[in-house]
Formats: sequence, C-alpha cells, structure tokens
Amino acid sequence: VKSEGPKLVPFFKATCVYFVLWLPTSSPSWFSALIKCLPIFCLWVFLLAHGINFLVSHRSASRILAGLIFSAVGDAFLIWQEQGYFIHGLLMFAITHILYSSAFGMKPLDLKAGLLMGVVSSCCYAFLYSYLSGPFTYLVAVYIALIGFMGWRAVAGVQLCNDLWTWTKLSACVGAMLFMVSDLTIALNEFCFPVPYSRLIIMATYYAAQMLIALSAVETRDEEDFRKRS
Repeated sequence: VKSEGPKLVPFFKATCVYFVLWLPTSSPSWFSALIKCLPIFCLWVFLLAHGINFLVSHRSASRILAGLIFSAVGDAFLIWQEQGYFIHGLLMFAITHILYSSAFGMKPLDLKAGLLMGVVSSCCYAFLYSYLSGPFTYLVAVYIALIGFMGWRAVAGVQLCNDLWTWTKLSACVGAMLFMVSDLTIALNEFCFPVPYSRLIIMATYYAAQMLIALSAVETRDEEDFRKRS
C-alpha cells in the first residue's frame, strides 16, 4: 500500500481542487466537466504508471481502466443532466459496472453473498419503484441489477474466513459498497426526495470508490508467491 501511495498524490490533489472550487451545478460548462473528471483522469494515469505491459498481462487491470474511461464520460454527461443527458450518464455507468464485474471475476462464486446482494438490490428497487415512471421504471431496474451484480463479485472475492484474501480484494469490496451508496443517494435525490448534502455525499463516496477500485487492480499475490517459492 505504501508503494502505491505516492502514485495517488495527483488524484488527491485533483479531488481537493474539485471540493475547494465546488462549482455550481446550475451553470454546467466544459470547465466544470473537466474539474469533475480530473480525479478520474488521475486514476487513469495511476494505472498507466504501472506500464502498458502490466495492463496487457493483467486483464482485470485493463478492464478497470476501461471502466474508469466510461466513468469519466458518464461524469461529463451528468454535468448536463438537466439538459436531458441523465440517461446517457446512466448508460455509461452501466457499462462501467459490467467492466468492473468482469474484472472481479466469477471465482469464488459465493452464492450466499450473491443472495444477500440480490435481497439488498431488490429492496432498493422496491422502495424506488413507486417514484419511477416511463422508461426509468425499467432502466433503473437494469441499472440496480448491474451494480448489485458488481457488488456481489467484489464481496465474493473477500474470503476472510478462509484466509484467502489480499488487500487488493478488500479494496475492491469497500470500493463497490461505496459506489452503491453513491448511486443510491443519486437515485433518492433524483427520483424520491431531496437528500441533505446530497452532492457532498455522492461525490465523496464516488471518488473514494473509484480510488479503491483502481487500487484493486494492483495485484500483489503473484509477487508474494514468487518470493515464497524462492
């Protein structure tokens, strides 16, 4: 973790710039889109700093990078959500969750974690359902299913009882949970009722989630196994 910290300094600085400037959402512009996306751009650089060979040889890392790219596009769309681009942002983040799920993989399966995430996702949708209308009735259902699936695959990777876990998998798990909190806050604020300090909650959990998921791409297990064998 210590070795990765210095590579994340640009991300922390960019995040501070976003919260210090705190540009009003009522006047969207390309400058506000740049400031909002800048921390995600820094996470691109964080992964690219590990080398192209690393990304090519680790499919999970390359898929997380692709997810971060779609996230940045989604962030840009959401800057103009009042102008009708909310669905476009929703689509970009849906693709992001598919890529993250693919990066986390299907092993171990952990059906208990899947059942738990299914129940949580169903309860969230059941609560939102009465507030939804038109195409959002179906789009939100699909989106919740995708992020719930992503959360399941992240949680399944953390096998604490069997001592089969690494800090990268734990990072993915916490990141996925924070992503779900961020998106749930968006849904409540967008469709149900105004959430106090919604923007602060959404962006703080979102940036933390993306950082942790990016960190999860840095796999150390192979290096540790090599050291044990030698």
